[in-house]
Order: sequence, then C-alpha cells, then structure tokens
Amino acid sequence: MILDKINKANDIKKVSPEKYDELATELRNYIIDTVGSNGGHLSSSLGVVELTMALHLALDLPKDKIIWDVGHQSYAHKILSGRKNEFKTLRQYGGISGFPSMKESKYDSFGTGHASTSISAAIGMAQARELSGENNTIVAVIGDGALSGGMAFEALNNASAVKGNLIIILNDNDMSISKSVGGTSRLLTRLRTDKIYNIFKENIKSGLENIPGCGRGIVKRIHRTKSSIKQLFVPGMFFEELGITYLGPVDGHNIQKMIRLIRQAQNLNHAVLIHVNTHKGNGYYFAEKNPSLFHGVEPFNTDNGQLINNEDVRTYSDVFSAAIMRNAKLDKKIVAITAAMADGTGLKKFQKVFKNRFFDVGIAEEHAVTFAAGLAAEGYKPYVAIYSSFLQRSIDQILHDVCIQNLPVRFIVERAGIVGRDGVTHQGIFDLSYLGMIPNLTILAPKNRYELKSMIDYSVDFDGPIAIRFPRGKASEVYAELNAPIEYGRAEIVEEGKEVAILAVGSEVEDACRVSEILAKYGIRPTVVNMRFVKPFDVQLVEKLANNNRLIVTMEENVLSGGFGQSILTFINEKGINTGVLIKALRNEFIEHGRSDELKAKYGLDVNEIAQEIVRRIRK
Repeated sequence: MILDKINKANDIKKVSPEKYDELATELRNYIIDTVGSNGGHLSSSLGVVELTMALHLALDLPKDKIIWDVGHQSYAHKILSGRKNEFKTLRQYGGISGFPSMKESKYDSFGTGHASTSISAAIGMAQARELSGENNTIVAVIGDGALSGGMAFEALNNASAVKGNLIIILNDNDMSISKSVGGTSRLLTRLRTDKIYNIFKENIKSGLENIPGCGRGIVKRIHRTKSSIKQLFVPGMFFEELGITYLGPVDGHNIQKMIRLIRQAQNLNHAVLIHVNTHKGNGYYFAEKNPSLFHGVEPFNTDNGQLINNEDVRTYSDVFSAAIMRNAKLDKKIVAITAAMADGTGLKKFQKVFKNRFFDVGIAEEHAVTFAAGLAAEGYKPYVAIYSSFLQRSIDQILHDVCIQNLPVRFIVERAGIVGRDGVTHQGIFDLSYLGMIPNLTILAPKNRYELKSMIDYSVDFDGPIAIRFPRGKASEVYAELNAPIEYGRAEIVEEGKEVAILAVGSEVEDACRVSEILAKYGIRPTVVNMRFVKPFDVQLVEKLANNNRLIVTMEENVLSGGFGQSILTFINEKGINTGVLIKALRNEFIEHGRSDELKAKYGLDVNEIAQEIVRRIRK
C-alpha cells in the first residue's frame, strides 16, 4: 500500500503523480474504517481528500500554514502530517481530537471547531508574517456553509489590507456559486496569475498615468471597461470587488489542477480566493447518498452504512420536536429559528410542516438571536434552537437585543453540559454562567423527557426571555412518576430525607438519584431536589433546607465559576445561615474529548466520589 510509506509530514511528495488517485482511495478507506469504529465527521472529510493532498503537495509544511475552518474536514490532513498510526484513536479518551489542535501537532497551525473563523486567523497570521519579515504561504480553507457566517464576511472585507500573499480556498460542496463559463474564465485565471502579466499590467498602468493631462482618465476608463467585461465572464466578481483575486472554479477532485492553481496563487502578492468544487462523502456510496447523516455519525457498519447501535432511542431533541409541533398547530404565532442545524436541533419536522414559520439563517448565531428579537417585538413567539457551545457566540445579542428590552424570545439550549467525543470546542459547559449573569432571563432545566415537554408548554405564553437547557442524547426517565405542573421559580422535592439536601440541575438529577442510592448504604438519607428553575431558583425552599440540614450539596453540569452552585452559596451567606455548602460542578478547565462518564470522572462529577465526600463531611 502507498499509505504505508506515509509516516511523517511531506512523505506524500515522494509519491509519483500516477499514484495520486490510488493514494486518495487508500486515504478514504482508512478514514471510513476508523470513523466506522469510532464515529466522527465523515462526509466532509471524504469530500476534501484530493484537496488535502494537493495542499500537502504544493506547500512546505509546517513553514506554510493551513487553517481548516470548523475542522470537520481535517482527517486526511492529520494522516498526512504524521499522525497515521494515532488516527486509530480518533475521538477516543486520550487519543487524537476530531478537530485541528495546536496542542496536538505543529501541523495544526490554528485550532478550530466553530465555523467562520479561518479567514480572520489567516489574515492575522499573514500580517504577523509581514511584521516579522518572513516568507511563507498562509492558506485558509473555508466551506460554503461557513462562508454564510458574519465573521467570514468581516474578514473578507479586511482581506484586501494584507500586503503579502494570502490564499483563501472556498470549498464549495453545496451553495450555488456561479460556475465556470468555459475557456474564457480559465484564460483570465491563467492571465491574472502569471507573474509576467502582472508586472506588464503594472508597467502599463504606470506609463498611462504619466501621460500629461489625460493619463489618469484613460486608466479609469480602461478599468471600468475591464470590470464590465469581467462581470460577464468571471463568476467571482463579489470577491474581486473586495480586492480579492478570484480563481476557479476548479474540480476539487483533480489533484494536478489544484496543485497548479495553488502554485499560481502563490505568485500573487495579495489576497486570492480559489473556488473549489467538491462532493460531500465522495468515494463512499452511503455518505454520498446521505451526506447529512454521515456528517457527524456514530459508529457504523462500513459494508452497509447501518449504525451499529441503531436502537430506537428517544432523545431530548425528539421530545422538543414533538412539543413544539403540537403547540405550533394550536398557536400560529409560534415560529422556529435555527443556525444551519435543523436536523441536530430537532426542527426538521417543523420545517416540513410549517415552512412559512421556519427560518434557517445559516451559520449566523448572532443574527439568529436579533432576528428572533425582531419577531418577538412584533408579537410572534420565536423559539431559537442552538447548541450551547454555539449560543455563546451571541452573548451580546442576547443581552442587548433581547434581555434589555425584555422580549419573549425562547432559547432552546441544545447539547448543554458534557457532549463527549466532539471535544473541547463543543462542550456546553459555560451556558449557566454566561446566561445566568444576564438580568430578565429565566433559565430552566428538565430532569427528564416529560418535564421538558411541560417546560415547552409553559414557555409558549411566557412573557419575557426564557432559556430551556438540556443535554445531548437519550432523554432520561428518572422520577418519571413525578410530573407536577411547572410553577414560576418553584423547585420539586423528589426524595425526602434529613441531614443532607442535594440541589440538582437538569441532567444531574439522575446522578443525584445515584448518589442517594450510594449514601443509603451508609445510612444517610438525603433530600433530593429537582431545581427546575436555575434562575430564579426557589429561594423559599433553599432557605428552609439550609436552615434544617447540616450540608447543602449542589450538582450541575457546568463550570464552577458563575454557575448555579455559586449562586446558592452566595444566597446562603447573605442570609447568614450557618450550614455547610458543597458545590459539585465541573472544574474551570477546557474539557477534552472522550465518553461522558470518563470526562465526568476526570473533571469532578463522578457520583461515587461525590457520595464519599458527602460521607466524610457528615461523619467528621
């Protein structure tokens, strides 16, 4: 196998061109086999195998830099840059990350996981290069979806400020950007990247401008005429008007053509955009047929594309989907908004049934929030469904556009807490902190699937900003028999006890139940409380429990700083109540990838350790 000879970065340059296609097939098979075992982002990585090879062949890594926007598509890059053997540990605890990581390798020049950041980072690196007097190539690879993000447009607007070479590769696998109109476009591409042509162009311009009286006017007329002709033939005039030379489109599965274009782009002393057409899931039938399913996939059978654990699991997203659908049939003011995550947030059915009331704004979380504020200001009832780790991008909009005006926007905070193998950029462990600091915002967290349904129903006519946060995956059935009506700011006692009171938030109610079972072996019967409302919490109940118990324990799947536990501690101190408080939250660290149970054990939420600490506190 050719792949056997690829053991470190730049080994690919030893492969003869006639073997490129064979190596691409081997890379695809290796990625498919690994993701089949470990899960991961398959479609996007398969779509850029040839593009990745072309970059590694044309560039001198790590002197040259590649910034992969989002990073879903970086698997082939990891293999070709010396991590072939480690790739088998992809997304496993202690193994390599599913995203680029500067901590992991010097060939990952910038860490990514969220969309639309690559061009900004590349511009920063290019300016640093100029300040340092260095000479290398900076490449940002951004997908057409990520290009919809506002940050990408801000960066494109700034790209013309770069004095040296900067290459932006637009990996277009879906969005309808104009295609080549044939030989004229290719001819203009070759002309505009030719060194001799560019020198000749500058000399002609300089010579004409020096003609007394009319020189500058001639140059302006020629420029206007040239721009009009290019508008007809060149499909990238949007970029050209921003001062970015547009090249392409080019077949993203033709390695030789891409190498040639990348090397031509290196000749230009300013920002260049290369438009590359690729196919998501390319080379694997099941991923080509259903790229969305194989975008981020759990382990699957590579022979038939079937998920290995394909049991019918009711997730929290499913519960939310059913609840908003039921309410939307009764209330025509309900609208739903997502930022390019209709599938992941459970809004796909809503999209099909209520087409006019569904809005996918693209990868633009800030816009999604203020757009929802506008709808709410006009009497509609917007539900904004965004993952916790992505919602943090819109803190200012939540504060400024929603909460200051006390507008009734309903935030569905998906994948809150530890999300597992997607790792550090996707852990939803900060939302209680960043949302909890904002006045006017009410925050709820359900203990199980039935309570989530009740909370969605409760939110429909709630007169103010409200956030409902819940974890990824299977919806809990814990304490299913307890389903009291939702009352503003009121908690729910799920177990009566003495000496110890455990105040648990959302997903941690189930863990609190397990802690209670362990404590029972030591003769300790705690009171277990499902807080329901994180903000405002049930002050009357908390004060009563603090006065009547030796120890108050808080449990939350959020970092310690600014979280629920600290608000309880502050409250008890302000009341002057002399009782112990044990805050169990995640340590103030960025959390790596791994199974949720592994990560809870490492970062402070292991149920056995919590139980043992309670025993020590009570028995001392």
